[in-house]
Formats: sequence, C-alpha cells, structure tokens
Amino acid sequence: MSNLSRLSKPISFEFFPTKTPEGADKLKVAARQLSEYLPEFFSVTYGAGGSTRDRTLDTVLATQSATGISAAPHLSCVGDSRVRLKELLLDYQSRGIDRLVALRGDLPSGTGGCGVGELHYASELVEFIREETGDHFHIEVAAYPEMHPQARTMEDDLKNFQRKVQAGADGAITQYFFNADSYFYFVDRIQRMGIDIPITPGIMPITNFTRLARFSDACGAEMPRWIRKQLESYGDDTVSIRKFGEEVITRLCQRLLAGGAPGLHFYTLNMAAPCQNICNNLK
Repeated sequence: MSNLSRLSKPISFEFFPTKTPEGADKLKVAARQLSEYLPEFFSVTYGAGGSTRDRTLDTVLATQSATGISAAPHLSCVGDSRVRLKELLLDYQSRGIDRLVALRGDLPSGTGGCGVGELHYASELVEFIREETGDHFHIEVAAYPEMHPQARTMEDDLKNFQRKVQAGADGAITQYFFNADSYFYFVDRIQRMGIDIPITPGIMPITNFTRLARFSDACGAEMPRWIRKQLESYGDDTVSIRKFGEEVITRLCQRLLAGGAPGLHFYTLNMAAPCQNICNNLK
C-alpha cells in the first residue's frame, strides 16, 4: 500500500466491462491504482437487457481479485425473467458477492419496447431481491437530483424514488450533476418525505467535452452554460480541458462534502488518472 489513504468520507469507483483481453488488463491496472485510496467498494455496470451479463460478473471477480476490495455488480430487470434474475442472484451469493446496484435498466436498441421482462421498475427489482435473498445484499439504487429524463414531473420522480426505498434499498447513488444546489435540494425534499438513507453524489470527471456533452444530453444532466462555453473555447486542447475539468469537479466535490454529502461515487470511464487527481486535491 502506498502512502495514500482513505479520504475523510467514503468513496467508490464505477467501471464498465471491457470487450477485449487488453482492455481487461488495463482495467486491472486502473483498479489497483484506485484501490490505493481505500474505496468502500467498486461497482461494475450491466449492459442494456443484460447484454454484458457474463462480462459484468467476470469484471467484478477480476476487480476483487486484483484489489481485495468488494465489487458490486449492477443489476437491471429490463429484458430478464424472474427465473434468470433468481439464477444470477444465487450465483452472486455463492461467489460471496454481497452488494448490488439495482436499476430498471435501458432497453436494448431495436427492441421497440418489446420483451421488457417480467419486472418493469427498479422498485419491483429491489422487492424481488429482498423476497429471494432477504438481507444478504446491500442494495444501492439510482437517484436523480435533476429528475429522471423519462419522469413526467419532479413529484412523480420523488414518488418513484420513495417506492424504491420502501422496497428495501439501503442507499442511493445519484446521476452525475454539476450544480451542487440540485443535490442539496433533492436531499432536503426526500428527507421531508421521511426518507433517511444515504444519498451519495455521482461524480463525472471532465476529460472530453464532446463525449461529456453527448452523455449529458442523453441522460438529462444539465451542463451549466459557463462550463459548456469554457470547454468549447479550448477546442482540441485536451490538456486545458482536463485541467479546467479537474478544477471544476474538485470544487464541486469540496462543496458537496462540506455540505454533508455522505461520500462520493466516481464514474471513472475505466480511467484512473482523472479520479486520482481529484482525490489528491481533496486530500
């Protein structure tokens, strides 16, 4: 272990399954580098309709083996039957996995809304996990401070979140955002609804403007105009983009932690360096 140590509050890092052996090797290196910050856990995403089912498990096991730190697979219900979900849960249990990120999930492209599976909402998935496995799994769910892009109103979205908590969620990880006030307002509203599970902010490092803009437009994460315009002004100057992004996200994290956020969850995009820089700044 290096001279790095845990931050003042828990952190975690998210990966996605790779498609090649070379990618898997690079991910192991990134996981080892980030493990030096003593994260509470790693998480591994699950492709639309279970399209990365086997690779998700392989990545979880490889990450745990490489770092000795718990890894939590994402699990979505769209496109899967109860039987297949139960098989997967039992497999996870048999391998000592005790943490999950439970999501509704996205439809695979080209399905046209057909074959969405027997469970339709994340709250139903959480309820199913509890029915089948009791309290074996620590379950994280998703939260949307700026509202889920498919929700009709903020009030509807808050009620959807409440249903996930009532079904048995232990904690939540938010969609990434750049406006700390949206997070604090969301937490304040759910607390007034009697919800007291920890809501961990999801943090997206800024390394590539084009990709970030595309992600943000797709998931409904608002990119403030001043950030967008500054990033646009750098053009192809990746060094300036990353330096500016590091400063912006470091300040966001500082404000969140100072305001009472229980920790931070980093969307790494399988890259260690941007998260390392931010964590070093926070230390």
